Amino acid sequence: MTTVLLAGASGDLGARTTRALVARGADVRALTRPGAGPGKAARLAGLGATVVEADHADPAALQRASEGADVVVSTLNGVRDVMLGVQTRLLDAAVAAGVPRFVPSDFSADYRRVAPGSNRNFEIRRDFARVLDRAPIRATSVLNGAFADMLTGQAPIVLFGQSRVLYWGDADQQLDFTSKDDTAAFTADAALDEAAPRYLEIAGDVVTARQLATTMTELTGRRFRPTWAGTPGLVAGLAKVGRAVSRDGDEPFPAWQGMQYLHSMFSGDAQLGPLDNDRYGPRAWTTAREVLAAR
Repeated sequence: MTTVLLAGASGDLGARTTRALVARGADVRALTRPGAGPGKAARLAGLGATVVEADHADPAALQRASEGADVVVSTLNGVRDVMLGVQTRLLDAAVAAGVPRFVPSDFSADYRRVAPGSNRNFEIRRDFARVLDRAPIRATSVLNGAFADMLTGQAPIVLFGQSRVLYWGDADQQLDFTSKDDTAAFTADAALDEAAPRYLEIAGDVVTARQLATTMTELTGRRFRPTWAGTPGLVAGLAKVGRAVSRDGDEPFPAWQGMQYLHSMFSGDAQLGPLDNDRYGPRAWTTAREVLAAR
């Protein structure tokens, strides 16, 4: 039985990853901060995890929580103080405890390929990757493109009320999407894979804006039109202006960060490939059509 210390287990992706790990027979320790409350502990226990408390600012407590783990998995979510600060302390604790492997909370498109400064959240991941690659521990990052679940409203691509699908640049630019459940399931497999490489890239579906419009037309019986919203450079410029005037710089996904992600996707800069979808055998990946049909 593999022992997994999972940070961020109470979050959306973390809970899904907990379920997937437990289903694969892993012994999951869910890392929570002191005072998280009995409700959170009960929810995690209901998922099959053992709750372990440790202050994220206490290196000694994090090391004690890491003792005996075979792999530390992070599904933490936040900006620099979490993704670089807390994750670095968690990494240091894993190294000090002799944990062999570490899976960071990278879950994104290919941040290694984008231009410096073009995407804040990618930049933070790249900064942490430098720290991680210097540490004496084996690491595996899972890159999944964008979460397909966001197509149902969070991402301003499919406009349900206006019967339009927006695109920037080329309506035939390929876009990588993976559902949260599929990402969690693959991450669980990767966490239990002692031979996993440094990076694994997956996409449950690769579609274009034009294909999304056709899909929505077929699902609804209304004609959805692919609609040009400008160039990738335009949305990058809007993101820059939005960031300059924003008061929500500490939020993981303010509107301007979403614009940066759209630029990274529609420019093709962060496109994934080659894909590792079949590394753990065939599986029924959730398609964009299935996500949209469920909505």
